[in-house]
Amino acid sequence: MYYVYMLRCKDNSIYTGITVDINRRMKEHFSKNEKCAKYTLTHSVKRLEAVWITNNKSLASKLEYAIKKLTKKQKENLAETKKLEEIFFSNEKIDIDNYKSESIKY
Repeated sequence: MYYVYMLRCKDNSIYTGITVDINRRMKEHFSKNEKCAKYTLTHSVKRLEAVWITNNKSLASKLEYAIKKLTKKQKENLAETKKLEEIFFSNEKIDIDNYKSESIKY
C-alpha cells in the first residue's frame, strides 16, 4: 500500500508527500529528524490533514503530483473535505476510484 498525505505546517502552508509507512513518515516529519523532507525541516508541521491509500507507487505519484499542482484554495478545500471527487471531477489523469480516503490521527 502507498499513502498520499497532506500536512499542515505552522505557517499555514500545505506539504504533500507519499510513503509506504505512514507512521514512520509522520515521526520523521514531526521530529524533524535527518530523514524528514527539506520543506518540513524549515516549515514546522502542525498536523496531518488528509491521507489517501492506493495500491501502487505509480498511482500514488500521480495523485501527489496532481495535488501539488492545485491552487492554494483548491488544496485548502481538499484538506477540509478530503473528497478527491470535488477537485478532480474533470481531470482525466486522476481516476478517483483508485484511491481510498483514510482517517488517520497523528
